[in-house]
Amino acid sequence: MATKTPAFPTTDQAPARSVSNWYIWAIGLAQFGIFVAILSPVFVSMQLKAQELNPGDPASVIAVALPIGSIGAIVGNPVLGALSDRTRTRWGRRRPWLLGGVVGLLIGLAAVAASTNVLVLTLSWLLCQLASNAASAALMASFADNVPESQRGRASSVLGLSQNIAILTGIYAAALLVSNLPLLFIVPGTVGVACVIVYVLVTPDRVPDTPAQPFSLMTIVRTFWTNPVKYPDFALAWLSRFLITLATFLFTTFRLFYIQDHLGLSERHAVSTVATGVLLYTIALMISAAVSGWLSDRLARRKIFVGGSTLLVGVGLVALAFADSVAHFYIVEIIMGFAYGVYTAVDNALVIDVLPDPEKPGKDLGVLNIANSLPQSFAPALGALLLGVGGGDNYPAMLWGAGLAAVIGAAVVVPIRGVR
Repeated sequence: MATKTPAFPTTDQAPARSVSNWYIWAIGLAQFGIFVAILSPVFVSMQLKAQELNPGDPASVIAVALPIGSIGAIVGNPVLGALSDRTRTRWGRRRPWLLGGVVGLLIGLAAVAASTNVLVLTLSWLLCQLASNAASAALMASFADNVPESQRGRASSVLGLSQNIAILTGIYAAALLVSNLPLLFIVPGTVGVACVIVYVLVTPDRVPDTPAQPFSLMTIVRTFWTNPVKYPDFALAWLSRFLITLATFLFTTFRLFYIQDHLGLSERHAVSTVATGVLLYTIALMISAAVSGWLSDRLARRKIFVGGSTLLVGVGLVALAFADSVAHFYIVEIIMGFAYGVYTAVDNALVIDVLPDPEKPGKDLGVLNIANSLPQSFAPALGALLLGVGGGDNYPAMLWGAGLAAVIGAAVVVPIRGVR
């Protein structure tokens, strides 16, 4: 007689069964929702809000608000990820953090939209980062809970596609709602809530049979650390993620300003140009991500995809330093989109393959997420410093610096030994 699968299955083992296509697309939908809510402000909306608060020097607003907000990501992701590992409820261990995080994010975005000074803007953005990282940490831990190694490349492709379609969606929303800043923040947040609700209602949330260990002050401290000597592969994967994130945020934080100042376009024309560029970028990304994740699984190889794509991103960033027209900008966006599609399709799979403890993915993925968040905390300040070389608006210096970071990020993938 067939037995009924429990609504909330328990496990102490790494996932062995294949997941359905529905599960893969559902987790992609949740990823889309979280990222459309948090990245739309990063790439466009916050820059427009900064221009509203300080028309004479919007870069100074960005240089304060984004780094302080990123502290929420640096602290929140590992701590809240570890807490989700220890959560035991009848609704599962990831669901409460997914739902609570995305609702908190919507509240924070509404506060950002209503802010009238830099202090309120910064505190509201800090709330957004804490909340979004609670949801993101739980989602990636759910990925590790449920997806077996043989499907991680494909599932990683879907997550990468979802993230970048979210960016494209946010930028086109900005182009449509550029005259209505409150909606520009609140609409993506509402979409995020709806997408995560779909995921938590229809997908499994595995709860371990073993009780959680007490959560002490030292436990909190340990959530920020995974021994790089004991786990060198994880450390190298962390460093590579850190460097490519730094490289991309050095450019994307100032992309709207780059198009206005370096290419000489008006604000409205610049927003439209960013939207078109990201559309081309995303089309190239979708093509490369769809193929490379599947190919990585078939070949059982990760490093060549991650290292090669990171190197190509670095080449594209340097090429932007020489762009002198919108057409040149679009060509480079296509090249970088292709490269980043390969990267996003495979890097999550590589990281999960080298996790120190597959039974506690929330904690270690939280440590990894510091590599996503920490560069955001000082990329605006570092970018502003590089822009100031030689008197100001030195976009070539900033882009060469970003390209160098990406090249080093490619090089550190090579010594990883736990995956091919």
